[in-house]
Amino acid sequence: MNPAEPRKGRGAGSNPEGRFESLRREVFDDGWDLPVEPLPAFRTEVREERAKSIISRNDSPDIGFTQSINPYRGCEHGCIYCFARPTHAYLNLSPGLDFETKLFYKGNAPELLDAELRRPRYEPKIIVLGVNTDCYQPIEREHRVTRRLLEKLLEFRHPVGIITKGATIERDLDLLAEMARLRLVHVGITLVSLRDELKRDLEPRASSAAARLRIMRKLADIGIPVRVMFSPVIPFVNDHEMDRVLELSAEAGARQASYAMLRLPWEVKDLFREWLAQRYPLKAGHVMSLVRQMRGGKDYVAEFGTRMRGQGQYAELTAQRFRLACKRYGLNAGRDATVELDFRQFRVPGAGGQMSLL
Repeated sequence: MNPAEPRKGRGAGSNPEGRFESLRREVFDDGWDLPVEPLPAFRTEVREERAKSIISRNDSPDIGFTQSINPYRGCEHGCIYCFARPTHAYLNLSPGLDFETKLFYKGNAPELLDAELRRPRYEPKIIVLGVNTDCYQPIEREHRVTRRLLEKLLEFRHPVGIITKGATIERDLDLLAEMARLRLVHVGITLVSLRDELKRDLEPRASSAAARLRIMRKLADIGIPVRVMFSPVIPFVNDHEMDRVLELSAEAGARQASYAMLRLPWEVKDLFREWLAQRYPLKAGHVMSLVRQMRGGKDYVAEFGTRMRGQGQYAELTAQRFRLACKRYGLNAGRDATVELDFRQFRVPGAGGQMSLL
C-alpha cells in the first residue's frame, strides 16, 4: 500500500508493524510506472474475546481512579492521537489501521464482573468504562457489552464513571437516569474540535461535535454530572478552540472540565507524524517543534506528573488559558468541582437470608 495516501474514513495512513514483531516491511518504488488507483476502504472485522479477568487496576498518580473496564480492544473511531494504539502490538497486530479495523469484544465481561463483585474481599471503588478504547464506539450498537455491564453495575448499586465521544450513549439514558437518581454515575465527554473537517481528520468515525453537545444536554437534564474533556490539546491544530469548546459545553450543562496535552508513546509518534505529513504538511514542522518543546526536546516523555500537561512556556500558557476559561464559564467551581458518588448503597444481589444472621 502507498503510505502517503490516507484511507477514507480511517485515521491511520498505514499499518506499521508492532514493536514486538521480528519482521519489518518497507514500501519502495519498483520502477514500474503504473497508474495509481485509489486504495479500497478497510473493512471492520470484529471477533469475540473470552476474557479471563475484566477489571483493570492501576496506581497512577496522574488519574483519579484505580479501577477500569475496557469492553473492547481496538476502536473504530480511529482517532489518530489515541494513546491506546500501542496496545494492539500485544496481539501481534498493528497499532495503525489494525487498531481501528480489527476489533475484539469481551462477550463474557458481565459474567466476569458479577463474579468479581461477589468476592468477599471486594471493596467498592469507582469503575470507569472506556479508558483505553471507547465503550460506545460503533460496534456497541450490535454487541451491547457496555449496556450489559451497566445493568450489572446497577444491580449491585456500584458507582461508575464513563468516558466517551460516542452518540450511542443516548440509547442507555434509561439506565443512566436510574443510576443518576441513586448518585451512581458521572460521564466525561471528549470534545477536541467544533470543526467538522478537523473532526473527520482527527476522529474519522466518532460522533460530531453537535452530537456530543446534544448528549451533554440530555445527560445534564436527567441529573448526571457531566465533564467536558478537551483532550488532547494539539499545538497549532486545535489549541485555539479550547475557550469556545469550554463555553459551549458549559452552556450544554457540563459543570466540570479537564484537558491533557498530546501524548505520543511508542508507535503513536510515527503514526501522528505520518498523519501530519498527509493532512497538514505546511504546519507539520511547527506542530512537532511545539510538541518537543513541551517534552524536553523529545516526542514524548512518560514521566508521572508531567506526561499529561507537558513542561515549558507553551504548556504553562495553555494551563493559564484553561484556568481562566473555566473561571469565566463557571466550570470546576464550588460544589461542581467534586462529584460525590454514593458507595454506601453497594450490595451483593442474592446475599442475605439465614446465612446473613451468622
